[in-house]
Amino acid sequence: MSLITLLTDFGDFYPGVMKGVILKINPHARIIDLSHSVSPQNVKEGAFLLLSAAPYFPDGTIHVAVVDPTVGTERKALMIEAGNQILIGPDNGLLIPAARKLGDFKVYEILIEAESRTFHGRDVFAVAAGR
Repeated sequence: MSLITLLTDFGDFYPGVMKGVILKINPHARIIDLSHSVSPQNVKEGAFLLLSAAPYFPDGTIHVAVVDPTVGTERKALMIEAGNQILIGPDNGLLIPAARKLGDFKVYEILIEAESRTFHGRDVFAVAAGR
């Protein structure tokens, strides 16, 4: 059973949609909301919260973090194996502080399909976490 955390600046509604996508792919996933109240587009705040929370989760946890003022641009989507955990989110500095704290890490690019222009949280990051 996968343990997946979610951290976003989305407010209430959109994280529920992300959970639906994850559970459709992986019905046995356990999903924990870290926060969906990050100040809008405040990558530094999101990075601090992820950095503060990730070390307290068990090995194998998948953290999906989405605070993404650059959605729809050419920025990359990342999956980072750090310590014995996985971080998934945009390549905008959100994930790296937590990755460094968790230990040695490897960075992989997640390929983004052309159809997904505005909601990478649902169409890219939730799908990657569910798999």
